[in-house]
Amino acid sequence: MKTLAFAASPPPEQAFEQKQFELKRDNDAKQLFDLEQLEVSWDETTGALWTFMRPRGRPSYNLGLLDDMHAGQRGVTAMFADRPNDLRYLIVGSRTPGVFNLGGDLDYFLAKIRERNRHALIAYGESCVRVLHKNINTLGLPMITIGLAQGDAFGGGFETLLSFNVIIAERNAKFGFPESLFGLFPGMGAYTLLSRRIGAAFAEEMMLSGRTYTAEEMVDAGLVHIVAEPGQGIEAVREYMEKHKRRHAGARGVYRAGREVNPVTLGELDRIVAIWADSCLELTERDLKMMQRLVNAQDKLQSTMQAAE
Repeated sequence: MKTLAFAASPPPEQAFEQKQFELKRDNDAKQLFDLEQLEVSWDETTGALWTFMRPRGRPSYNLGLLDDMHAGQRGVTAMFADRPNDLRYLIVGSRTPGVFNLGGDLDYFLAKIRERNRHALIAYGESCVRVLHKNINTLGLPMITIGLAQGDAFGGGFETLLSFNVIIAERNAKFGFPESLFGLFPGMGAYTLLSRRIGAAFAEEMMLSGRTYTAEEMVDAGLVHIVAEPGQGIEAVREYMEKHKRRHAGARGVYRAGREVNPVTLGELDRIVAIWADSCLELTERDLKMMQRLVNAQDKLQSTMQAAE
């Protein structure tokens, strides 16, 4: 007599946890297209997810934008959890005319430095490097990431770009680390990523000089891959995807191999954030006044851009 075998039902608590996990994943995926400071659109024909930053106020990483970036990454992971091969490219750009991102929220830094609030500075930096680390590792998905700089990328904005597999920049975009102007250094990935790509000596020169670099200079340094004419950045991304659609697996494999050869750990990034926070608390009043002048300049730039719209 043949005995029928039935699959055992999971324990009630396990089934409940699985249901809760699925509900959270579905909610994360839905939230992806309803974020306040990120504009996200999905192009199924090319397998490309386009994301554009729309920061409130100055085009820098305010706390709300950072929250949206975390939510965006969770949403991407959730959306493609059951169909990872559908997502071939993740593109990140900016809707701020002439600016990719100006970096850290200097107003916030000033407030926390004056409060001597090391914990808040570290929390901000750790939030930034967690976004960066996930991006470096392509969110655990088999895709290629593309950073699109249609304008200036300074400080943390430049650090963000360095976490992408491919960087496409419009010719008028500028790059650099202004932190040395007020006695600080870029502490959220710059040294880690630059030293692996161009060596420690040039990385230190870029971080300590405060110099602004052109897109062409960044191509010569091996940091920017493609330069497009002003206004043609999005088209340049489309051309790149079309040109490389049959070589996607190979290119993806190369970038994955690079992560194996030069791995970036979250522990390394966190330790550098702590060094950065300690450096913040050593700034002089003169340094803080210089930082405030840069904040004022960013505010003026923002006002000018809003008036032109």
